[in-house]
Amino acid sequence: MASSLTKDAAEREKTSPASGGMTFFGHPFGLAPLFLTEMWERFSYYGMRALLVVYLISGGPDAKPGSQGGGLAMPEASSVAIYSIYVAMVYLLAMPGGWFGDRVWGPRKTVTIAASTIMAGHLLLAVPGKPTFFAGLALVAIGSGLLKSNISTMVGHLYDGPTDPRRDGGFTLFYIGINLGAFFAPLVIGTVGQEVNWHLGFGIAAAGMALGLMIFLWGTRHLDPKSSVVPTPLSAEERKATLTKALIWLGVAAVFYGIVGGAGLFTLNWALIPITLLGLIIPITVLLRIKRDKDLSDTEQTKVSGYIWFFVAAAAFWMIFDQAGSTMSTFAEKKTADNVFGIGFPSTWFQSVNPLWVMALAPVFAWLWVFLARRNSEPSTTVKFSMAMVLIGASFFVFAVPMGMAGDGTKVSPAWLLMIYMIQTMGELCLSPVGLSLTTKMAPKKYASQMLGVWFLAVTAGDCTTGLLSIAGVDMNGTGTIVFQAALCTLAGVAVWMYRKRIIALMGDVH
Repeated sequence: MASSLTKDAAEREKTSPASGGMTFFGHPFGLAPLFLTEMWERFSYYGMRALLVVYLISGGPDAKPGSQGGGLAMPEASSVAIYSIYVAMVYLLAMPGGWFGDRVWGPRKTVTIAASTIMAGHLLLAVPGKPTFFAGLALVAIGSGLLKSNISTMVGHLYDGPTDPRRDGGFTLFYIGINLGAFFAPLVIGTVGQEVNWHLGFGIAAAGMALGLMIFLWGTRHLDPKSSVVPTPLSAEERKATLTKALIWLGVAAVFYGIVGGAGLFTLNWALIPITLLGLIIPITVLLRIKRDKDLSDTEQTKVSGYIWFFVAAAAFWMIFDQAGSTMSTFAEKKTADNVFGIGFPSTWFQSVNPLWVMALAPVFAWLWVFLARRNSEPSTTVKFSMAMVLIGASFFVFAVPMGMAGDGTKVSPAWLLMIYMIQTMGELCLSPVGLSLTTKMAPKKYASQMLGVWFLAVTAGDCTTGLLSIAGVDMNGTGTIVFQAALCTLAGVAVWMYRKRIIALMGDVH
């Protein structure tokens, strides 16, 4: 009864929006606080990400000679593994984040809690010491996972269903906010952290998230009332069962690590390896569970089989793409010239290149697809995925060239990284927006909401593969490893293209 009254009140409130007729570039005014909240969240996230690996190796044997000390002095392999697992966990936790929004708190409350958690995490990162660092990293990952799917849900609430002609434009504006935050973060947080003080940089990330949280709280009156509603709240029995299971698993983990620690056997790998394996096992388990669901029709089963091709391709793509903040970050720090025309800059600035290319090339790609579509020549989704795989592979073939040039200690031109990021961004624009659209089209009705979480699990699988390789001692900065990954992704792209007719047949009425 209470749930019904809440929904009725929400509908009444919807008829008289608090925005007073104001719009945001022709869109519902509620898009403004969501745009700014996401922009500042991405500012804090990408700023911290730009610092992460260089901070971890700072003061250690793999640090750049003459660089600022005060980091955790960790080996490069461990630093790459930590970075990869951290990014993987952000995307893995997007699924339970969506579940909390759907079943426990509702999107609006979940985003408020998420932003507060992220801010607390950055504040802990601003406190020197390993314990506070890893606790802060965990909080940022948890908060980002909670926020990721719920803030996008609230953007969708602003429009009159999927057929609203303004909907795609609204999400495009929202995507611009993401890239604005990602572009400015390394320039501000990266510069302060790398050139002045690491922890001051992390503190600025906390301030950015605090500003985003204040803007969100101010703008809640302009959001659709549905954002406060819990769509399918847990029953008392479900809540009790869920809490019991969570406490059991928490107790098992506490006992296990208590024994390992008590025996004096604990090392960082005791934490990294289980998390990495979970990041690989969970995506496979989720896909198998959906595939084996007997409630799905034959057509839906066939589409899931086709979707698995795209999922595997996406995982391989993100395995290379997300090394921008690890393998390529350390290459920028130690083996790339840090000045242009005599003007010096910190290596974290390279982390601004991808969002800059996105903002420059996204309109070009959008125009190109429309131009080709008018001539019935637009590549199919399968071909676009194949193009993305070949491009990401090509970027690492190019990367192998400056890697070889720097083998004798020579500092290579920054132009190499600019070109590599450009090729990777072209691949991203062929895969990322297309993959999101494809996921919504191929999802079985029973899993319509969950499938977006499944798409994010491709990022988790790719990053955990990188993490596992680093833990196993594979030199991710080795030319042989770079070429192997390039060849793997290129061959995967060729395989998708060669089997495109079979994949298209599995896709049914999706084109």
